[in-house]
Amino acid sequence: MRTKPFTICLWYKANAEEAANFYTSIFKNSSIGNITRFGKEGFEFHGIPEGTVMTMEFMLNDMNFLALNGNQKSAFTPATSIMLTCDTQEEIDYYWDALCSEGQEEPCGWLKDKFGMSWQIVPAKLGQWMANTKNSQEVSTALMGMKKIDMNVLTEINNR
Repeated sequence: MRTKPFTICLWYKANAEEAANFYTSIFKNSSIGNITRFGKEGFEFHGIPEGTVMTMEFMLNDMNFLALNGNQKSAFTPATSIMLTCDTQEEIDYYWDALCSEGQEEPCGWLKDKFGMSWQIVPAKLGQWMANTKNSQEVSTALMGMKKIDMNVLTEINNR
């Protein structure tokens, strides 16, 4: 049996196309795939006008996503988030600024984008730093006081 890649489905009320275009504008290694649109069928159930995007496939950093307009009543919660690991502070700054634009900063490297999706923008070495029993408590304490993560501070603590 061949293993197939996963696709993460993100369910939007009515702005799936805007979200997919927003995300692919931020990530250099991204693309838009197949797009399906609502027809006349089912309008009495979903209330979405004919021609509106139903689904939009997109890829970010080799990960498959599907944006779905479903006229849902529920919203994204932090119980589901996308974790983006970065090698440099410049990467953290870039993704933080882009994804948090019109969004909301959260503690410990978390943010909500303008669509309500939670993201974790973290250093690739964070797990290693947290596992360093000598300094893990100090790293954790510093991390809890940050919104956007400052790698310089965490690197300094870890190197003590």
